[in-house]
Amino acid sequence: MNENKNRHEFLSQSGKVITACAQLGALSPTSYAAQSTVKSGKVNNAFKITDKHYYLDNVLLESGFVFEDKVVVHTLTELKTLEINNGKIVALHEKQLNQNNALPRYDAGGKLMLPAMRDMHIHLDKTFYGGPWRAPNRPEGTTIRDMIKLEQKLLSELQPYIQERAEKLIDLIQSKGTTIVRSHCNVEPTSGLKNLETLQTVLTRHQSSLTCEIVAFPQHGLLLSKSEDLMREAMQMGAHYVGGLDPTNVDGSMEKSLDAMFLIALDYGKGVDIHLHESNSAGMAAMNYMLETVEKTPQLKGKLTISHAFVLATLNEQQVDEIAERMAAQKVAVASTVPIGTLHMPLKQLRDKGVVVMTGTDSVIDHWSPYGLGDMLEKANLYAQLYIRPNEYTLSRALAIATGDVLPLNDKGEQMWPKVLDDASFVLVDASCSAEAVARISPRIATFHRGEMVWGSVGKVG
Repeated sequence: MNENKNRHEFLSQSGKVITACAQLGALSPTSYAAQSTVKSGKVNNAFKITDKHYYLDNVLLESGFVFEDKVVVHTLTELKTLEINNGKIVALHEKQLNQNNALPRYDAGGKLMLPAMRDMHIHLDKTFYGGPWRAPNRPEGTTIRDMIKLEQKLLSELQPYIQERAEKLIDLIQSKGTTIVRSHCNVEPTSGLKNLETLQTVLTRHQSSLTCEIVAFPQHGLLLSKSEDLMREAMQMGAHYVGGLDPTNVDGSMEKSLDAMFLIALDYGKGVDIHLHESNSAGMAAMNYMLETVEKTPQLKGKLTISHAFVLATLNEQQVDEIAERMAAQKVAVASTVPIGTLHMPLKQLRDKGVVVMTGTDSVIDHWSPYGLGDMLEKANLYAQLYIRPNEYTLSRALAIATGDVLPLNDKGEQMWPKVLDDASFVLVDASCSAEAVARISPRIATFHRGEMVWGSVGKVG
């Protein structure tokens, strides 16, 4: 614990440098081991896949761990040929044996196959990304209510660009291997339902290449901005989650605000995903009240996500254990950006207690923050730097926060993914194993969603 705290203090002071170095390392040709590639026939580079039924040759899959004195010292891999049909992995062949030569064949070039990344907290509907550089204007002492006032002025300026910039954000996250997303979307009187309508239009165009849940988000306060009726309309329009925001510091009435949020969710059979920034007694009161509500309302079990949950960083280990046990029992999830500032979130302790901990980008170059890179592998890297003693085993486990706990190998080194009939949703990475990919934030080569190549390219054999 002391080692992790000391590590965190160092990162807090030099987080920008570390992130920049990690990115540079990912681009360095000498930062990862060269992979031997087994190829058959003529390969044409930079090829897009449009077929529904095809082979993907020379895919590097993790197959086990090498142990020395019960310690994992190496990850075993093997080259396979995937047979993909209508979005599913229908067979795993030994290289190119027993293939139907009539099917088109593509070549992964020996790149490592990892599960698709999941960005479980992003705002696709409001960003400067895709437009001219613009740093946020947040003077020291700026409160969240100050930011709400600023945003109310900015939204009319941003709305004409929602569609164009959401498209560019989707391109960005897909280039990092992400095809599963949960996006918060402003629903409040200033925006009305326009952001939601525009985002749904964008997502309709990407329905084959991206799976996206939408959280209707009353950014200006559910009660403060009198957004309850709009939120109900958003549920009728197909939003998947009811959002909320700081029930005491913004809405001014913790119980009334949370009750309203949960009531909308219950009325429409939806989940809840609340932004909880409050890190004082108000945050703890809200956390307890939400857990009590879920504990006495069976319909809400497994349907609450607390985004940020900064108040957990103020608790001691025993207090975290106690609240984590309650959260795990009710399947309450936490969505964290893995912050490297002054708050040291107990993310590993939560995971060790069985709490589902997800990660996400949050802001990508907007009026809240300029730092979001849209890269879940970077988040796994930050998690590893903050919370673990790095070795082959722990680095491979750190990948789970980026993939929704889908890992190629289980803790014993048994191959768990991919399996026949799994969705063909994955990313090809220039790395020798998961541990290296996490440690080096290795370059992505191609991203697939349900069999469709949505970014990048591979070779074609023929």
